[in-house]
Amino acid sequence: MESVSRRTLVVGAIGAAGAAAAVPLLAGCTPSAAAETPVPSAPAATPAPTPEPTPTATGDPRPRWPLTGELLDDPKQAEHAVVAVKVPDNQGEHPQDGINEADIVFVQLDGYPAGLYQSGTRLLPVFHSSFAPDVAPVRSIRPVDIPLLSPMEAVIGNTGAAGWTLKYFKKNGTALDFKRTYMATKGKSPKAYSIDGARVRTIKGQKYYDRAVVCHPENLAQHSKIVTTPQVLYFPFATGDEVPSTQTAGKPATSVSVPWKKGDAYNMGYSYSEKKEQYQRSMPWGKHVLSDGTRVTTDNLLVILAKQHFAHKEPFHDITGEEGDFYYFHGGAYVQGRWAKGTDVRSLFTFTLDDGSPLKMAVGRTFVELPHTSAKVGIKA
Repeated sequence: MESVSRRTLVVGAIGAAGAAAAVPLLAGCTPSAAAETPVPSAPAATPAPTPEPTPTATGDPRPRWPLTGELLDDPKQAEHAVVAVKVPDNQGEHPQDGINEADIVFVQLDGYPAGLYQSGTRLLPVFHSSFAPDVAPVRSIRPVDIPLLSPMEAVIGNTGAAGWTLKYFKKNGTALDFKRTYMATKGKSPKAYSIDGARVRTIKGQKYYDRAVVCHPENLAQHSKIVTTPQVLYFPFATGDEVPSTQTAGKPATSVSVPWKKGDAYNMGYSYSEKKEQYQRSMPWGKHVLSDGTRVTTDNLLVILAKQHFAHKEPFHDITGEEGDFYYFHGGAYVQGRWAKGTDVRSLFTFTLDDGSPLKMAVGRTFVELPHTSAKVGIKA
């Protein structure tokens, strides 16, 4: 049995009065100029040797969903907040709900036990083009959420955090609304969270709700003052005449293994299905399956190798003002290169292939794994 601590258990107070007081609202902010990489626009025609001008290959300037790159029929459809939800990913906390409806799913250090190469993983699914009706279970925020989500100005569904982490968010996460917790919204309409009685645990007569909190993202968005939508594409999607880099420079990759613990252990697996044209995800103990029996899948897999450290018993991924290696997988093929991120937490990742050209990703859903720089990513053709 796991040890009982503030990190592993949301105690019975979650269903009773006397829990930690709710914190005040935090309004959305406009991204800084450093973050505003414009959506590709239509280029001017390039003169050809003949009198008739011939347009160069270019991206498509039509409006797109900023987190998937997919075409957007009516820009007004995207005029709502991005909602991220903190979801535990350890074996005892499965099965989960709502992961396959997310535009992006970040895989990061869980944080307990708090030791490098020891921690399991925690998920951060992000919803914008669609909202899952239920996302579960729900847990606490982590410092790395700030640089990952700040370019989106997201609302974060969570159950709170340790005191030091809350102070860290108040200082550095000013573009985010992390205060719409279960307790902060309890009794308010529309219902942003609920309790799944089947997930409540009883240990020595004490009820624990750490695996029982369910988030309803679309409702949660209505509790926040953040109503803006991201103004730029989060990833460098291929649009118009552009094609994904895996089509022009890719090597075969039908099976991928991403280790999270020392000795290249505790691997997350991805196997490519030609029939589904997606990668199917596996956990270290078997297939990654949701509560309804559905296999977790993704169109894109992006592996960002970054330094990790622990401070104040919290896990950090060193990505702000840093750079490192990355692998990008799509359609049964992969490319690799170097990533970089500016010192502003709102800056976007940039990706450059080994040949010096910029990465172009396929539109669609993306899983982002953030293992340690020493992790040896396994790739099979």
